[in-house]
Amino acid sequence: MSVATADRTVAAGRRRKNRGGLARMLPAVIVGIPLILFVLYPLAHILGRSFSTPSGFGLANYAAMLGNERFLRITWNSFAVTFVSAGLAIVFAYAFAYAVQRSTMPLRNLFRLIAVLPLFAPSLVQAQGLVLLFGRNGLINRTFGLGIDLYGYWGIVIASVLYVFPYAFLILSAALAVADARIYESAEMLGASKWRAFRTVTLPATRYGLAAAIFVCFTLVITDFGNPMVIGGDYTVLASEVYNQVIGQANFEMGTVIGMVLLIPAALAAIVEKRVSAKQFSLINEHSKPLVPQKDRLRDRALLTVAVLISAAILSIVFVVVFASFVHLWPYRMTFSLRHYAFDVQNGIQPLWNSIYVSVMAAGIGVAAVTAAAYVIEKFPSPATRALYFLSILPAAVPGMVLGLGYILAFNNPANPVYAIYGTLVIIAVANVYYYHAHGFLISGTSMKQISGRFDEASATLGGSRAQTFAKVTLPLLFPTLIGIAVFFFMRSMVTLSAVIFLITPNTQMAAVSVLYLQDRGATNQAAAFSVCIIATIMVVLLAVRLLLNAMGHRNVSLIR
Repeated sequence: MSVATADRTVAAGRRRKNRGGLARMLPAVIVGIPLILFVLYPLAHILGRSFSTPSGFGLANYAAMLGNERFLRITWNSFAVTFVSAGLAIVFAYAFAYAVQRSTMPLRNLFRLIAVLPLFAPSLVQAQGLVLLFGRNGLINRTFGLGIDLYGYWGIVIASVLYVFPYAFLILSAALAVADARIYESAEMLGASKWRAFRTVTLPATRYGLAAAIFVCFTLVITDFGNPMVIGGDYTVLASEVYNQVIGQANFEMGTVIGMVLLIPAALAAIVEKRVSAKQFSLINEHSKPLVPQKDRLRDRALLTVAVLISAAILSIVFVVVFASFVHLWPYRMTFSLRHYAFDVQNGIQPLWNSIYVSVMAAGIGVAAVTAAAYVIEKFPSPATRALYFLSILPAAVPGMVLGLGYILAFNNPANPVYAIYGTLVIIAVANVYYYHAHGFLISGTSMKQISGRFDEASATLGGSRAQTFAKVTLPLLFPTLIGIAVFFFMRSMVTLSAVIFLITPNTQMAAVSVLYLQDRGATNQAAAFSVCIIATIMVVLLAVRLLLNAMGHRNVSLIR
């Protein structure tokens, strides 16, 4: 063979290799395009607008904010609320999770259900309930003449603790659910007291769960604006200030600057949590002996007392909201009435239907988006999959208000093709999908990794294509998880507030936003009725899906994540 022929053969081989590499990267590129469009692109617009000044591109907006005493005070307020709220929520959630998982107290399943009850309600229902109980016309204040004033710092803290408690509980409950009994037996044989065993064995074993819970609580509190808007009074935080700047003053430049300030701590928390979680290793192996809680009367009574007190606080908030929805005129005419369920307010019941439509769309789009990302990363490894993984988890560090504001700046332009869905329910559904994308993706990715590659090999041996394997093997195995992810997107879309507050129009009003507006103008009863309808809708959907899964033989699928 001549040298020229050899060169042509080598060149042809390189071309085939390059084409093969591009073919492997193509799925990651296709799946990554929506993430670039609906996550990176809006964030780029926020970053660019924050540097936009009347004299051109510069730091004047940041200088004005950092030199503003009010802004510095608001920033201090946000961190003061966040650290105290997150710390209290972690302590209470750990104690509650420990009571449920590591004790023999009665009614543990009931307490577990009560702990997650706030997930079914809008994020501001905690502040709503506190106002109904301890506000100036609150039930307890008027009944006992206590004169308690919760408006301000402590009102936001208490509402925030109740808001993030179920998220921390779910994470810590999972961390405490499994343990190796042999370690505890060894500690006991060495003479360690129960308190010392807790400090030296239990706490270190759950440190990664604690890190994840701290990250979630920190991010949720510092980016929440519903509770501060309802019960904050004159105590302003960064999230409510973004709303005031954009909606109240139409000052998008200052709004984006504060949005960037909100984004930084959320992103740093995500990075720290990721680094800590990367060090996690399995404490359970094939030789482990499951820990079975033993009866301890003193411990169980103490934990039962803690569980009862926390449950009472959660239930009192929910029950007072339900109660107010059936009162003729709170708090002056406390007779039973159904008139608030006639929804004789602006747009009537339509916001609830809008929320249902959006939640169904978000469930469908969300399942498709996160499953595609997880499948490509698992089955089509290439240099592009690392970038796809980063894009998939990036939304975890993006506050909802920041993402929503980015959608205004990026898509409210007739020259942009996405403008075709701007101002419709579709853009709200898309915003919800990408706001909660990271959580759904991690659930899907975890389940995808549990499917053995031997199924793909067997299918290929029998002549099945990738598409046939996915449709006939992967999807049936993933079906229970996909249902759980769909329920997750539906639930979060029904109750979310911050991600959609900037995207609604009079024709696309959402139920959770209606609760905020009605509460803000003093229509307490109607706001409570909307909250009750949201809670009832979610519970009905959960019950229906649970019955469906049970009928199909999938009884162990968790619907609350």
